[in-house]
Amino acid sequence: MLWSLKAGRARGSKAGSGLGVTSVDMSLARLKDVLNRAVTKRLVTTNVASELSIPRKARKVERKTKAQPVPWNVTEVHTFVGHVKSDRLYAPLLLSLMGLRPAEVVGLRWSDIDLTTDALTVANTRTMMGNKKVVEKDTKSMAGERALPLPLPVKEALKRFKALQAAEKLTLGEDCLDSGYICVNEAGEVRTTKQLRTRAYKLMEEAELRRARLYDARASCVTYLANDGVPDHLLARWAGHTNVKTTKRWYVKPDVEDLRGAATTWGGLHSAQEGGV
Repeated sequence: MLWSLKAGRARGSKAGSGLGVTSVDMSLARLKDVLNRAVTKRLVTTNVASELSIPRKARKVERKTKAQPVPWNVTEVHTFVGHVKSDRLYAPLLLSLMGLRPAEVVGLRWSDIDLTTDALTVANTRTMMGNKKVVEKDTKSMAGERALPLPLPVKEALKRFKALQAAEKLTLGEDCLDSGYICVNEAGEVRTTKQLRTRAYKLMEEAELRRARLYDARASCVTYLANDGVPDHLLARWAGHTNVKTTKRWYVKPDVEDLRGAATTWGGLHSAQEGGV
């Protein structure tokens, strides 16, 4: 664990910098989960990682030196959605705001979308190694392979995008690739996560919004659903997590505005107190 914090990005004989506390913490949580299952199946007698934790000193150092990403609030999401409605990648960007990982968005195929039952299936990802090589694989975990209902705005955006791609194929004929993927350019070439992020950041700049990581659209989505009362087990299912603790720890990030309702509720305590004076 200490090696991960100090030199976890090492590759072969090349020296590397340390991984962030969050990355190491999530890896450690996954290791503990795997070993717990091994104990349950009596493959091992003890979870040797159960008492391991990130040193408090390392957490304090990172808090002081590393700015924590802040997801968009509801107002910022509304501004972004309003700005990108006419953009070619409107539908893929809405999928990001539905909480799909960038690799899941570019890995989606039209065969994964059922516009009759209003549902999509997340079962394939396209990631990048070193921003150069595309790696196609299954979802991050078994829980990551999930079916989600399509909200009406997303369904309509997908229908328009599919019609646009059909028209482009008629225009280009054999010069248009038929990859079957949703996130493609005008010639049918599949977009990468890097290209999706680049376009998203350009649109953020045009909309005069602060730049937020595209991945953090997951946190904006999950936080909104949590604030609206969606039960924990459904939150975890939506995000593609096995354990709801992961969802709540890393993706539910309420801000001051999200707490206004609590402030209003507290007002009842204040009024009751005054009434008794």
